[in-house]
Amino acid sequence: MNFFNFDSEQLMPHDMISKTLYWVPRILTILAILFMTMFSFDVFGGNESLGIKLLGFLVHNIPVLILVGILIIAWKWEMAGGALFMLASVCGAVFFHSFSGNPASLIVIAPFLLTGLLFILHHVLYHVAKKE
Repeated sequence: MNFFNFDSEQLMPHDMISKTLYWVPRILTILAILFMTMFSFDVFGGNESLGIKLLGFLVHNIPVLILVGILIIAWKWEMAGGALFMLASVCGAVFFHSFSGNPASLIVIAPFLLTGLLFILHHVLYHVAKKE
């Protein structure tokens, strides 16, 4: 019995790779959105009234709500959602001046670029290839 002679299909069947590529971008997006939401809780530290704090919380979460909307689109239409996530990451990079003195903002932006690529990759590998 040769332990080093194995077929990669035995280790990771086609269905397992498909399911992994299906769930990884969705879970990564949810985690990145929760990470962004965490930064909006700083509004509750001041001495303002509860109404002002809630309004500040809502304003801080506008990008999060947009990303949740994109995730809903990506869940149903992977190609469109992937393109929107990539566009959102480019817009975020421009807004945060990521490439001209603010490289730390890439920690927030990079997951959405990655998930956009993964949504598109899953669509191309498993939906376009299935039609052929």
